[in-house]
Amino acid sequence: MTNRIRKIINDPVYGFITIDDPLVFQVIAHPWYQRLRRVHQMAFAHLVYPGAVHTRLHHSLGAYHLMCNALNELKNKGVDITPEEETAAKIAILLHDIGHGPFSHALENVLINNTHHETISILIMRVLNEQMKGQLCKAIDIFTNNYTKPFLHQLISGQLDVDRMDYLTRDSFYTGVSEGVIGYDRILKMLAVKDGDLMVEEKGIYSIEKFLVARRLMYWQVYLHKTVLGAEKTLVKIIERAKELIKQGQQVQAASLTFDFFLKSATGTAFIEQHLDKFCLLDDFDVLATIKNWIFHADTVLSTLCRCLIERRLLKVKLQAEPFDQEWIKTQRNNICHHLNIKDADCDYLIFTGEAENTTYDPSEERITILFKNGTVKDISKVDNALIHQALASPVKKYYICYYNC
Repeated sequence: MTNRIRKIINDPVYGFITIDDPLVFQVIAHPWYQRLRRVHQMAFAHLVYPGAVHTRLHHSLGAYHLMCNALNELKNKGVDITPEEETAAKIAILLHDIGHGPFSHALENVLINNTHHETISILIMRVLNEQMKGQLCKAIDIFTNNYTKPFLHQLISGQLDVDRMDYLTRDSFYTGVSEGVIGYDRILKMLAVKDGDLMVEEKGIYSIEKFLVARRLMYWQVYLHKTVLGAEKTLVKIIERAKELIKQGQQVQAASLTFDFFLKSATGTAFIEQHLDKFCLLDDFDVLATIKNWIFHADTVLSTLCRCLIERRLLKVKLQAEPFDQEWIKTQRNNICHHLNIKDADCDYLIFTGEAENTTYDPSEERITILFKNGTVKDISKVDNALIHQALASPVKKYYICYYNC
């Protein structure tokens, strides 16, 4: 007889989240999952929005809760979902972000080269599957879109997945940015399945449009806020500078053995696969403690960048629609080199440009399909009088410059 289990977690966004499956509980209790407590969901957004200190674990449990609700709604509408599929989908959403490293997207492909967090998530799932004697096979198939019911994967990864529903709801809650509030409960009620694909009933069109607009606003107001962008790019430059100094043979010591190991190793997917146990010890605390130590490093560039971040004396950031004037950039570079007494080549760490881009609705991704009462289906951008039309499918690009303010 299977041991019964019932745990509740008090979540500030949704209230009580229930865990009533022994295998789900086993996954949540695993040390590799518990690491998510030590990885911020929004990296350095708390430097602008002080309340944004929630973690990947908060988000994972929230997405799990929405998945539970979505599956119940679909079952109530007669969609065939077995108990095994239900458990597998819940586990897949719980583990969808387990491959994130420290400070999540900010350090992706910087600390761990050429390896997307989803790839690491799959590697971790496979090891957990071995430890749990093959009980996660179906969850892995759903996560990798290799299962016979595509709508289960679409609930995890798509333009209208429970991952996005939770992070918009949760991030707007913790930042206090009300533009990100969405009617997630209404959207869940409107979900439907036809021919194996996830769709939204006609009555839910306006809730979906609100969801897409909220996502657009949150990107420019929060995720790509110029100060948040500047802080995260500063973190990237810190890691890049540390790695360059290490290559030159200089002494650059991290605050933890785990972080030191990854700084001084040639990383990649095959390397991570061999050292998953070490990766699953790596979190924001390793990086932040190290940055505090590096304030006192002999290298002017490294110490300056670290002090900027720790003392919140951040690089100045400008965003605009056109590329920046090269003569103006050259003047700023000269000022920085003179002020800090550094070489021109080293100035690349203290003044740099880039592009920020956001798309409201990208039809090349998993589409959002509306199911009408007569059984016909349309892409949301093709619906009569739709707010989300072709113009909003084009990406909006802004140019940014970050520079040390002498």
